Amino acid sequence: MRIDWWTLGLQTINVLILVAILARFLFRPVIAIMDERRAAAAKMLGDAEAERAKAIAAREAAEAESGKIAASRDAVLREAAEAASAEREAALATAREEADQVRASAETEMRWARAAEESAASDRSARLAIDVARKLVARLPDSARVDGFIDGLARALASLPEASRDGFGAGERARLIAPRPLTAAELQAAHDAFARALGRPVDFAVVVEPAVIAGLEIETPHAVVRNSFRQDLKRIVEELTRHDGVHR
Repeated sequence: MRIDWWTLGLQTINVLILVAILARFLFRPVIAIMDERRAAAAKMLGDAEAERAKAIAAREAAEAESGKIAASRDAVLREAAEAASAEREAALATAREEADQVRASAETEMRWARAAEESAASDRSARLAIDVARKLVARLPDSARVDGFIDGLARALASLPEASRDGFGAGERARLIAPRPLTAAELQAAHDAFARALGRPVDFAVVVEPAVIAGLEIETPHAVVRNSFRQDLKRIVEELTRHDGVHR
């Protein structure tokens, strides 16, 4: 076989030229496109990684914020529960205190009511006893309703303080109150007894008041001296109807 070196050389040159043309117009643009695509892909991967990092950071921030919100919510709920418990205890304490006050007030009212009822019963009994005593005294003889009281009234006049005794009936007419009209002897006995008690005569007018029941009372515009069953009964009623333990 005979080799044509010129033909081989020309073919080689043609191949080299073809390779040069392909390298210039095909491989370089393709490689450039591939580089561009590789760069774009790398950029996309970088952007995706950045976005992924941002997403992870946002998720972590959201989780942290959610934790804070949950903790704050728990704290608020706990404080609300504690406040509600305190208010409930305070309300219960107030209710117990009010109930105790109501019970104490009711007990006090019951004691007052019992005391008032006992007082009223005592008053009725006392007044009934006084009425009975008044009716019994009213049955005494007329003489006994006056005679035995003249000296007692005179002693009461004598026991007055000196200034009151000296001024009693001086320059003014006294009133001698009796349960019935006085007889002449009783009137004279009264004049004599009062003169001895005061050391001077006393001018008086007799005034009849059946309510005196028995005894005598003498009065001036400035002084009153009593020795009568009416006064005794009044004092007895006051003592019997005085209830020191009943106060509101």
